[in-house]
Amino acid sequence: MSFWMGTHGQTEGGEALSLLEQQDSTQISETGLQLQVSDAGRLQWYALWTHSHCEQLVRSQLDARGFELFFPTVGVWSRRAGVKHRIRQPLFPGYLFLRDQLSGPRYVEILKARGLVGVLGGRNGGPDHIQDSEIEAIRALVLSDLPVSPYPYLRTGQRVRITDGPLTNVEGILVDRRADKGLLVLSVHLFRRSVAVEVDCALAVAA
Repeated sequence: MSFWMGTHGQTEGGEALSLLEQQDSTQISETGLQLQVSDAGRLQWYALWTHSHCEQLVRSQLDARGFELFFPTVGVWSRRAGVKHRIRQPLFPGYLFLRDQLSGPRYVEILKARGLVGVLGGRNGGPDHIQDSEIEAIRALVLSDLPVSPYPYLRTGQRVRITDGPLTNVEGILVDRRADKGLLVLSVHLFRRSVAVEVDCALAVAA
């Protein structure tokens, strides 16, 4: 796995990623980008890797430039000065998602964003897209407002589909099945992160 870097150096984390040689985004040719980008011209989801705590900074810049973004957050309880507050935290710290064609000029514009490390890519050296089904599942999870917890990255297992409730039609891997409850694990395979939510096993059918 690799990624195309922005112009603002390196960041901590992302150990699974191999770094491409850093390039000045203003020097990347449109022709070169079009050759590197898989499925050029199609609207697809991509993962942006940011410096620590810079997700909102990157989001604000790219949103102002008209890009379509998805920054999944979840509600958690935080105690400040002895008082509990419910705040929103990133579901995948250091990452946000962008849906675009990634044509040459737009790609260069993305790489100029302050706080951005790069666009995650695959073995071909160019940006790699994320399946729509993965994004749709994460979006449904965020909208459900159900308690979510991080889970060790999981790629294979008993795949199920939820038939009712706020996660209707969401597919994932069912683990830790006990009596009538289990954990539904959802993953973003491009950067190997998973999260889990408790579900009623009676609502889970083989996918």
